[in-house]
Amino acid sequence: MAEKKDYYDVLGIAKESNDADIKKAYRKLAKQYHPDANPNNPEAEEKFKEVGEAYSVLSDSEKRSNYDRFGHSAFGAGSSGGGGYGFSGFDAYDIFGDIFGNSDIFGGFGGGHSRGPQRGSNVHVDIDIDFKDAFFGVTKDITVPIKDTCDTCKGNGAKPGTYPESCKQCNGTGMERTAKQTILGVMQTSRPCRACGGKGKIIRDKCTTCRGVGKISKKKTFSVNIPKGIDTGQSIRLQGKGEAGEKSAPAGDVLITVNVKPHEVFKREGNDLYAEIPISFTAAALGGDISIPTMEKPETQQIKAGTQTGTVIRLSQKGMPSVRNSRVCGDIYAVLTVVVPTKLTDKQKSLLKDFAEESGNVTNLGDGSKSFWDKLKKPFK
Repeated sequence: MAEKKDYYDVLGIAKESNDADIKKAYRKLAKQYHPDANPNNPEAEEKFKEVGEAYSVLSDSEKRSNYDRFGHSAFGAGSSGGGGYGFSGFDAYDIFGDIFGNSDIFGGFGGGHSRGPQRGSNVHVDIDIDFKDAFFGVTKDITVPIKDTCDTCKGNGAKPGTYPESCKQCNGTGMERTAKQTILGVMQTSRPCRACGGKGKIIRDKCTTCRGVGKISKKKTFSVNIPKGIDTGQSIRLQGKGEAGEKSAPAGDVLITVNVKPHEVFKREGNDLYAEIPISFTAAALGGDISIPTMEKPETQQIKAGTQTGTVIRLSQKGMPSVRNSRVCGDIYAVLTVVVPTKLTDKQKSLLKDFAEESGNVTNLGDGSKSFWDKLKKPFK
């Protein structure tokens, strides 16, 4: 007979590991080697039994103490790790129940207990809103297709005047259990009942409205308050407005994901807004008052004479409100761009030439009087 492996090595943990470490290691390995996840794989089944045996010892303080002192001999020869500790009839799924709270961790297989009524599914909806609605907040009506409780059978799936019957094959548990002799003794496994599909109930006379499902498709309209400052990708939750749950289980939620349409002037970065503001080259040269847009009303700002393209004017607290606190807002950053006219009258051209001569500017870079690079460097001196 092959020598038994050290239980700590089987779980891949140190001898100083605490209960949480042991449970975590077992959970990972049990999911990895579970027979339902590895059908017709004797090696995986053997590993599954091995980690189950190791966990059953190391998770029990008395058994672990004796194992740490005496090793496998603590359990007696030929006992497969059990000895006087009662591994005959060992049910690996009872361990799963202790760890996972009787949850279904293998996608519908395993687990020794019937699942309770399931909460209704969440319903996901996408909506588009205008940029100004994201700024000011808005209330919108949305219509959502939802699977709701059947009005005819009140959700039990049976024709009015009749009722679902308890499944005789699984005694209403929804699970079938089988026993298999292994080196650890009798190992019990469970899977959803084939007769009732794991529901524990069988409907003889199905409701003609929902055909025994207990739910029907409906369209429901909800009034949704969209808060100030919401951004693309953020969601609003309508709790309990989703699909109906089974029996007395609660309904799911409606999750509304928002897409904010682009603005024609502003670009959003966080709660700050950026805008490119064109100004005439005469305003840039002479200075004076210019108008800068905001989401509420334009604001007048004074610029200095000689303002250059790229100058930034900041309007504090005029940006997008915070979705968490609408009294806190970002800023507006107005980036000024000097616009050079492309069409000039003869008079305008004459005036500009006079201006160039008066200021000493060279208007023709190709006159040969200076090299190109000298002329290019001149404005920066």
